[in-house]
Amino acid sequence: MLNLKEKNEENKIYKEVESRIISLQKSNRLEDAIDICKSAIDTDPTNAKWHIYLGDIYIQKHRDIYSTKQYIDDAITEYQRALESNISPAVAHYKIAFAFYLKGDLDKALRQINVALKHKDYDAEYYYLKAKILAKKDALTESYELLAKSIKYSHFNNARAHYLSLIINKVLAKDNKKFFSNLRHLVCTILQFPFDINAIKATKERITNLIKFYPTVFRGAYLEKIGAVDSAIDLYIDKIEKAPGFLDLYILLGNAYKMIGKYEEAVDEYRMAIWHDPLNVPAYKCLCQLYEEIAEYDKAAEMYKILIKIQPRFPVLYSNLGYILYMKGEIDEAIQYYQMAINLNPSNDWTSFVSQMLAHIQHEAKQNYDAAISAYQNAQQLNPNDMEVYLNLGSVFYDKGDYASSQMIYRIALEIDPNNSRLHCNLAYLLWGKGEIDEAMKEYKLAIKFDPNYDIAYNNLGVLYLDDLGKVKEAIDCLEDAIKSNPNYALGYYNLGRAMVVCGDKMEAARLYQIALDINKITNEIDPMEIQERLNNLFE
Repeated sequence: MLNLKEKNEENKIYKEVESRIISLQKSNRLEDAIDICKSAIDTDPTNAKWHIYLGDIYIQKHRDIYSTKQYIDDAITEYQRALESNISPAVAHYKIAFAFYLKGDLDKALRQINVALKHKDYDAEYYYLKAKILAKKDALTESYELLAKSIKYSHFNNARAHYLSLIINKVLAKDNKKFFSNLRHLVCTILQFPFDINAIKATKERITNLIKFYPTVFRGAYLEKIGAVDSAIDLYIDKIEKAPGFLDLYILLGNAYKMIGKYEEAVDEYRMAIWHDPLNVPAYKCLCQLYEEIAEYDKAAEMYKILIKIQPRFPVLYSNLGYILYMKGEIDEAIQYYQMAINLNPSNDWTSFVSQMLAHIQHEAKQNYDAAISAYQNAQQLNPNDMEVYLNLGSVFYDKGDYASSQMIYRIALEIDPNNSRLHCNLAYLLWGKGEIDEAMKEYKLAIKFDPNYDIAYNNLGVLYLDDLGKVKEAIDCLEDAIKSNPNYALGYYNLGRAMVVCGDKMEAARLYQIALDINKITNEIDPMEIQERLNNLFE
């Protein structure tokens, strides 16, 4: 057993070693700090504090942008060894939880912080960490309650908890009902920031890195703008070799590779950013966009599903995934994700647009007219001045055979926007189909009045003159105006060719049919066999 003098001498040596480790950490001489910790552990392997110090250094080294590898697992190992020694379980479990949080393993992080809180339920940092974990898992209400406890136990030095509370409040209360609560959190964030050491440290670290690498970002952007993308790539690679932990560089490099069509290289860089930070939202978004652009829809869908787990309250992710699934032909699942996006409803205009997307799928892909009508009516309620909704809703009613409802929708829309040429054209087509020729002509002429270059209105009016009224001259005038308005209008050339046949000018008709046939190879407006048959029949 040690006497008092020996014990004092041991404590003195311990404090000298501890002081040396802290000094090396502050000066960022982490390799030397690691060596001293390991030496201390070799001397006294059951001393939990040396394991904690070594774990902390590994965390610091892991977060160092100049580090060439990850050290999270090493840190977790040391914290677990500390648990086996004589140390407060709360401290070790908290540190393990933080390490798992950095690693992106939120479930393990949550289990560890719960254990820590069982041993010490009055620590502000413990509640703050648990609140951050739950916020990432979208348990925002519970997270907000934990932040209140964090603020309670920290008194006047927890700007981070107030700031996160402000963010969560804005998500939970879209109608601004928590104005005064938000104001309080904003004021406390500002006033307490000078006293929150961890907030100052994190902010200083981020600003320092941004300042340090701003010239690289600026020069890279300039090189890309002038077309020297290869030079920008070389610049980014050089900086990554020096600072492999600055994740923005991987995304910039990936974007540069994408610009010159090196998609595999771009994917590798985005994935490197994710390897360093498994919750790196910008990297996942870049991967989603890239896979979508190159039509790798399976991979795009996979990335969107991961993103949704990370950011479950971002409706645009659901709508984007819905579109990807629609492109894959997975219609039912696409409908589900569009519906989830609509349920989140960030704004009336945006939700109205997504409702129209959903309605289009129900109409065109599923032929579910009732579901399409319901979705369009929802869009109409959200944005009653969007004429596109009325046009599409009228078309669905028409396809369903409910002509009265279709006509009513067009009439209602025209009361809101009486000069809308497309509404007049659609209404004319409906009236024409019902045999109301005079009313149809009137509406087509109004469509042309409000849009003198409306090729479809000219064409349809020309066909009406040709087939229903036998007025060939008027038909030719309208059809010539149609192709003047749109020189690549295959249907216009085709119908003008038909009018020329009635006039007896077969040579001109043949020329027009041939033009229609050539244009139709690109536009696919008509069955090409129908054009070819009329062309063949001209000279039989």
